[in-house]
Amino acid sequence: MEQVFSYIISFGASVMMPIIFTIIGLCIGMKFGKALKSGLFVGVGFVGLGIVTALLTDNFKDPLQAIEDIFSLNLSVFDMGWPAAASVAYNTAVGALIIPVCLGVNFLMLITKTTRTVNIDLWNYWHFAFIGAVVYFVMGQSLVWGYFAAIVCYIITLVMADLTANKFQAYYNLPGISIPQPFCQSFTPFTWVINWVLDRIPGFNKIDIDAEGLKKKFGVLGEPIVLGVIVGAIIAAAAHVDDFANFSGYLAELQKANPHATSTDAVMKITKDILFLGVTMGAVMELIPRITKLFIDGLMPISDKTKELVDKKFHGKKVHIGMSPALVIGHPTTLVSTLFLIPTYILIAVLLPGNEFLPLASLAGLFYLFPIVLPYTKGNVVKTLIVGLVALLVGLWFVTDMAPAFTQAAHQVFAATQDKAAHVPDGFQAGSMDFASSLFGYCIYAAIKYVKYVGAALLALITIAMMFFNRRQILADEKRAAAGQTKETE
Repeated sequence: MEQVFSYIISFGASVMMPIIFTIIGLCIGMKFGKALKSGLFVGVGFVGLGIVTALLTDNFKDPLQAIEDIFSLNLSVFDMGWPAAASVAYNTAVGALIIPVCLGVNFLMLITKTTRTVNIDLWNYWHFAFIGAVVYFVMGQSLVWGYFAAIVCYIITLVMADLTANKFQAYYNLPGISIPQPFCQSFTPFTWVINWVLDRIPGFNKIDIDAEGLKKKFGVLGEPIVLGVIVGAIIAAAAHVDDFANFSGYLAELQKANPHATSTDAVMKITKDILFLGVTMGAVMELIPRITKLFIDGLMPISDKTKELVDKKFHGKKVHIGMSPALVIGHPTTLVSTLFLIPTYILIAVLLPGNEFLPLASLAGLFYLFPIVLPYTKGNVVKTLIVGLVALLVGLWFVTDMAPAFTQAAHQVFAATQDKAAHVPDGFQAGSMDFASSLFGYCIYAAIKYVKYVGAALLALITIAMMFFNRRQILADEKRAAAGQTKETE
């Protein structure tokens, strides 16, 4: 079983998800052609998303590295991005069996009414495997500790998916869907607290600027594609600060490759770099909403059929289908907020005391910060940005503190598999925003590492309390629904 799952996972999301969703479709009674088509749409969506995010990270890596050099930054935690985290997650004894273990936990929670979510977002199970793998290595390669950490994270995420489902469904008009992805859900506590505080600040609670409002207020300048061009151009210009200051030196470098290069050629080269990066960022902002439609086209038939089957098996009781947040990352407010956060996130990383992590490869993951935030901020760009800034600021410290453990796990995985995604450059430690900056992941890691058995006991109590709280909510809701049906019958 370990070899089978490891082999399938090694294909990556773009191949793994069509296979899995085709099988799921057949198991729930869909015709082969329709199941295959749904699976392929999801796979193509992951391919498209991978291309667009690579467009962002590949083209911004050098300018951001130049900015680091210009300002003499010494940040020792290298941004490995989510591929490294996923590699560490699945290439361990914990990750190899994480899918069947978590599916078993999900089934037990459904029959005990401690969750309503059927989590079929199988690719993102790597988040649970990641925290399990890190704890596994920190605790001397202990499978017990590794699976304990992964299962605690899974249960907490399922409960959070239930608690946020109604708001999520109403805001995005996606009935029956919940988001059991722990990275997204880990921002929910920040959202609850910050949104509550902001609503009680006189005057601030009157500010209501959403993405559509930006378009009306600023016209074409409020469009995500145009904002993308502007922000990309600003970052590119910042990367050329030294070239502007020492123009003769820049020209001399060009003349090494082309002795006939002139000052005009140097100006044109800088202008080209600035415009290219601007248009690239604009392209990312425009393409992501179009790609997310592929996920909707692929996942919704699976969701509808699953819901139909679950309704029969659970006799009409309310059940949520757990889906990937990729369904909604193309929302205009998500795009605008991510756009503003990219340069701000880098600036915070540079200035924040105690931080050693400079985000580069992880920038593409910022889109996944907001799917659960928007239903609570009601798409308010200002509130959404504040939530994102606070969560990311705290997350930088999380990444820095987890870096030694992440590095240890990455070294072990690279030594065993030679997977280049897990190779940590010499002189650096490993880091990634996704999933190392997650509130859930870090708290589980820190509790076990720093206070061991006391931490484990506390985590167990919190998890059990959340399960019982959720069960009470579910039973109360079922009671209200039964009472309503009785009145209708009468």
